[in-house]
Amino acid sequence: MKEIAKDLLEINAVKLSPKEPFTWASGLKSPIYCDNRLTISYPKIRRAIAKGLAQLIKENFPTVEVIAGTATAGIPHAAFIAEELNLPLVYVRSKPKDHGQGRQIEGVLKKGAKTVVIDDLLSTGGSVLKAVKAAENEDADVLGVAAIFSYQLKALEENFNEARLPFITLTNYTELLSAALETGHISAAEEEILQKWRLDPAAW
Repeated sequence: MKEIAKDLLEINAVKLSPKEPFTWASGLKSPIYCDNRLTISYPKIRRAIAKGLAQLIKENFPTVEVIAGTATAGIPHAAFIAEELNLPLVYVRSKPKDHGQGRQIEGVLKKGAKTVVIDDLLSTGGSVLKAVKAAENEDADVLGVAAIFSYQLKALEENFNEARLPFITLTNYTELLSAALETGHISAAEEEILQKWRLDPAAW
């Protein structure tokens, strides 16, 4: 949805800097930085995200029984979506607690429950697929992953293909660049640079 992409640009949840790239935690140089956590502070935008993802989930995973959010960025969006769909909510920690009962999943996740995992954005998919594995270790039936945004990196497709799991997103890198060009956030020349990054991010 290009409207969501425009919303992300408007609130500076996405920043584009083709001339002075950002450095991700992984060390990768990138001309884009996406912080979808900002969206929770904007009621109109977070509602649009929740409704949009809820609709996509109904269309792509109609048998869903549980919504699972990734800690921490996926939790608020998972909560909004679960409310929209009137479904149970759980969340998945990045690792089991080192105290108490040592849980990695909080909430009630029954064996065989048809589950959709929610994250805020997808880069290579590594972290969300760990959350999927944690849910599967609890004998959940994970139907797929849903997120607000995808960088559309080749590694993402490869990792999900290897996991034999589908994913859906509300908007993506291609739509974002189109929206950025439309709204004057970038020039045509800058769009070309940004497109090249997606095809070969390691070359930057």
